[in-house]
Amino acid sequence: MVTFLSGGTGTPKLLAGADPVFPPAETTVVGNTGDDVELAGHLVCPDLDTVLFLDGEVLDRDLWWGIADDTATTHDELHRLADEAGLESGPRYLSAEAQTAGRPLSQWRRFSGVAEFMHVGDRDRAVHVTRTSLLDQGHSLTAVTDELAGGFGLELELLPMTDDPVASLIHTPDGFMHFQEFWVGRDGEPTVENVEFRGSSNAEPAPGVLDALDDVVVIGPSNPVTSIGPMLSVPGIGAALQETTVVAVSPFLGDEAFSGPVAQLMAAVGGDPSTQGLANAYPFADAFVVDEDDDASFDVHEERTDVRIDGREDAERVVQAVTRAIDAVE
Repeated sequence: MVTFLSGGTGTPKLLAGADPVFPPAETTVVGNTGDDVELAGHLVCPDLDTVLFLDGEVLDRDLWWGIADDTATTHDELHRLADEAGLESGPRYLSAEAQTAGRPLSQWRRFSGVAEFMHVGDRDRAVHVTRTSLLDQGHSLTAVTDELAGGFGLELELLPMTDDPVASLIHTPDGFMHFQEFWVGRDGEPTVENVEFRGSSNAEPAPGVLDALDDVVVIGPSNPVTSIGPMLSVPGIGAALQETTVVAVSPFLGDEAFSGPVAQLMAAVGGDPSTQGLANAYPFADAFVVDEDDDASFDVHEERTDVRIDGREDAERVVQAVTRAIDAVE
């Protein structure tokens, strides 16, 4: 049995090569929910959905989000209406009063749907409508995720990190904004002063998460700050990782990040934006999988390979390195 901690792209790319080494029926994925947003009243869980669509064999693997060949009629019409009506486009973060009203799970991540700033396909939107409707009927996010997993025929177990609201907020010289506004709406351009996981101190691990962390844990090449950081901020998860076997795959080659704003965010929280910085980001790790050309060194086991993942064969190669690392430290 193995448990993967997953953000939106890094770990899912690794998961694409996990079967049959890690059979889905023996695999649990704990997904980050700090990136979730409520858009036009619908709860969008990007990191959970990437795994949902990947294992459901419908993921758009060119973008690594959304559903392949999805139409976007509703999205396009929202933008046409806004243009014709002269409405402002771009992220519209709702007021502070609106952030704390209504559905608790959506706190501090509510956005207007006018000219929505995130591209949402029609089939993708159906998932968000179903999720939100089930939540409003009183189901927990864990239960809803399980029901959606059944709808996509998942064999692995997919769990949210928590059923409680945790919002990843980026603090900039002009105030804070949600991570999705920073990365999707503003292309990661604002200067980052700090990162906050609002609500995490009052959150609890979702049912099944701590049990899953009793198994070997693999952290894929996800962003240590905004993909894995929200999980570590939930009381109990960090302590559980101290007590289990953890193998982490580097999202860097030296100080070169493979994708996303990981270097910028790690520097903002006082970390070393490089493979070497993973020693402080993941002090509980028993082994690291790092690139064969990387100069980083650790006090724990290192497994070397080409860690860049551009396709399934690459993922399979890195998975094999993960298994060697597990065998070396268990």
